[in-house]
Amino acid sequence: MSETAGVKVLGGAVERGDEILTAEALQFVAGLQRAFGARRDELLERRKQRRAEAAEKGRLDFLEETKHVREGDWQVAAPPADIADRRVEITGPTDRKMAINALNSGAKIWLADLEDANTPHWDNVVSGQVNLYDLVRKQIELHVPGGKSYTLRDDVTHAVPLVRPRGWHFDEKHIEVDGKPVVAALVDFGLHFFHNARELINRGSGPYFYLPKMESHLEARLWNEVFTHAQKELGIPHGSVRATVLIETYPAAFEMEEILYELRDHSAGLNAGRWDYLFSVIKTFRDSDKYILPDRNAVTMTAPFMRAYTELLVSTCHKRGAFAIGGMAAFIPTKDDSNAAAMEKVHADKKREAGDGFDGSWVAHPGLVPICFEEFDAVLGDKPNQIERTREDVSITADQLLAVSETPGDKTIEGLRGAVDVGVRYIVSWLGGNGAAAIHNLMEDAATAEISRSQIWQWLHNNVQLAGGQTVTLELVREILADTEKALRAEAGFPTENLSSAVELFEQVAVADDFVDFLTLPAYEQID
Repeated sequence: MSETAGVKVLGGAVERGDEILTAEALQFVAGLQRAFGARRDELLERRKQRRAEAAEKGRLDFLEETKHVREGDWQVAAPPADIADRRVEITGPTDRKMAINALNSGAKIWLADLEDANTPHWDNVVSGQVNLYDLVRKQIELHVPGGKSYTLRDDVTHAVPLVRPRGWHFDEKHIEVDGKPVVAALVDFGLHFFHNARELINRGSGPYFYLPKMESHLEARLWNEVFTHAQKELGIPHGSVRATVLIETYPAAFEMEEILYELRDHSAGLNAGRWDYLFSVIKTFRDSDKYILPDRNAVTMTAPFMRAYTELLVSTCHKRGAFAIGGMAAFIPTKDDSNAAAMEKVHADKKREAGDGFDGSWVAHPGLVPICFEEFDAVLGDKPNQIERTREDVSITADQLLAVSETPGDKTIEGLRGAVDVGVRYIVSWLGGNGAAAIHNLMEDAATAEISRSQIWQWLHNNVQLAGGQTVTLELVREILADTEKALRAEAGFPTENLSSAVELFEQVAVADDFVDFLTLPAYEQID
């Protein structure tokens, strides 16, 4: 443990951590915490109030008090040259191997994930910053003893990193300022910005970010104030920071224009974070029988409420001169043709997004980069983006965004078993330090487990009857959980070290009377 001028580092030594956790860098983070920590706390309280109001009304709506913003004549800042073309973006955690593979993948952008694809073990938090420091300076390499070596290729244009810090709801327990844990988002943003902002600008790029879990334009305003403060503090030109906001909560879908407006000097558009969006739909109206979804795998992007969400996102962004970035293709290609059907689904998904006007989209695996390029190249050609396509044919109402009950598909015992299986498998991986888990040929992150457990909670607390006639009860969920644990213990090669903890945690967040806002919060208490 070390302490300097009100800053305590409680985490242990991490290789090269002293290069990142310098006194100057920690004081910069402390300055952010002292300036913005209390406001963050207020906004988290506001989330609870708004959730209660939405539950009472049974709906969300566009804000009357910000109508002037939606009707105003304004644009976000024009994009920097190195991120004007974002047609293919690859996502993944900031471990060294992933960082090198992502930069070498041929994708235009790498979402360097310090959030949902990353378990925030202290070692991961600090080593992720070490890796960002090295990749910005193009000095990153990895040599596995007795194995492969990974280095940056010089025959491809390296993907531009956009760093995703943790959401506003998370605290970093290993760093305290004035006796309180620091807001994790300010740690992740602050350390990267402090060490790399000027270096990136000198190299013709800039400090670019993805912002997760936002629930209102006021939370976007807080980020904008953080950016303004940070740039001023380090003498970085105003507007150097660019941030893409993930629209992955139900409340944020009703404030897209306002979010762009708050960040307009620093905006790099919006992204359709569709898995977390489903989780948020369930979470927001978990007590209501009007918002009950079928099995997760039955909910596609063509469901009416999801279609309304993506159409509104594209039209909103392009109206304001901002990027619209599509959702994740999570499939993991195999070396044979065993998942040819899955690859066809990826083609169809990316073709639909490009045709709808998105400027680019996400993939989770380098093997999907060519598919995404093929579909976006077919629409964009030589143009870097299609921001000029304003989609004035689109007019989305609040009722269309809320039309969850029109989603086709059944609620089945197989869906319930699948939710338990995937949820437990993911938590085992997360507790073991891997937040990007390959499960059943899909790359899953924390949103997967959140959908699984929140759907079970909703089905259970609304006494849902499944397609086969069974009612979802506590006894049924516990029986399936016990069957799942038994099957995983018998599965060859499955790591069982954290299995008991994962089962216990999954049960806690899936059936408890009080709904836990994020399962990663109680999970975080179990790791170092």
